[in-house]
Amino acid sequence: MTHLDRALNELRPPCARRFARDERGTALLEAALTVPLVLLISIGIFEFGRAYQTWQVLTNAAREGARVSVLPNPASGAVEARVRAYLQSGQLPGYSSATVTVDRSATLQVGGATVTASQVTVDYPFTFIALLPVARLVDENATAGGAITIRASAVMRNEVQ
Repeated sequence: MTHLDRALNELRPPCARRFARDERGTALLEAALTVPLVLLISIGIFEFGRAYQTWQVLTNAAREGARVSVLPNPASGAVEARVRAYLQSGQLPGYSSATVTVDRSATLQVGGATVTASQVTVDYPFTFIALLPVARLVDENATAGGAITIRASAVMRNEVQ
């Protein structure tokens, strides 16, 4: 504190001096309360962004699998291979742990008529990196292995020869 600051402080009334002295820790206290909240919100944005991106990749993979499945005579395992190739190109970690279900006998309403369709469903175990405790509040199954299952599905009309 300089001589000028000390002189100005002496000119203040005693209650103003006490208030100025008490205000020193206020900024530290405010920072201590707001920084964790801002960090939690930032991490939440990143984590849910990752989850949304994963869901988008799964949806596109299911759609790609359905495109192969609707062909008149798809090769055995071609649908699953296409889905897994898309998951790999989408750079999902542990894409091999995804479950692919193909139902070529699903039905679909088109113009009032019922037609056969193919439904491809992809289940993927997604793990939050930093928000696992929050994920446990949303889904109690997240405690088992730390993963929640994200599901995406696509239905397309089967082609006829």
